[in-house]
Amino acid sequence: MFGITKEQLSQLPTVTFCGRPIMINTMADAKAAITYLNKQSIVGFDTETRPSFKKGQPHKVALLQLSTPDECFLIRLNLLGMFDSLRQFFENDNILKIGLSVKDDFHSLARLGDFNPAGFIELQTFVKDFGIADNSLQKIYAVIFGERISKSQRLTNWEAAELTPAQQAYAALDAWACLKIYNHLTAGLFDARKCPFVLPEVET
Repeated sequence: MFGITKEQLSQLPTVTFCGRPIMINTMADAKAAITYLNKQSIVGFDTETRPSFKKGQPHKVALLQLSTPDECFLIRLNLLGMFDSLRQFFENDNILKIGLSVKDDFHSLARLGDFNPAGFIELQTFVKDFGIADNSLQKIYAVIFGERISKSQRLTNWEAAELTPAQQAYAALDAWACLKIYNHLTAGLFDARKCPFVLPEVET
């Protein structure tokens, strides 16, 4: 089995998103983005929610990230809410949506509007077939690619009037990383013999 410790993770170089983040603030742009994404066969998927520092006061999903290998659409759901073409996209089982902890995302998105998710791949389950024991996106990516995803922007305000370049890059990276992991594994490019992050065997 493969896994990485916090100490090992901290020593890795940081990965950067080299694609193009595309901010979607209007309904016209959102519908155009979904039209484009409907032509894809696989996309990376993630969401961001403004952090709540008071117990019992959760916020609704603020941002939806849908990524191709070269670009990531950042759809501001706090401005747009759930809309018909997005609901249809979520329910289209012909388009694979690759994410991590997707059930948590489903629960959050359902607060904006009902939908029946189809075509979603849960990375936490998928990577187990390749002997990867870790569950976090940061650690899974590190085991496979030897690079670290920075989490410095995770607790920032995702409902801000304008998202900073750092926020945009962080949000895009997570969705893009999900897609990259899936494509890498399905292409047979993960060489277990060369992976340095091998967990010690536990005697039973």
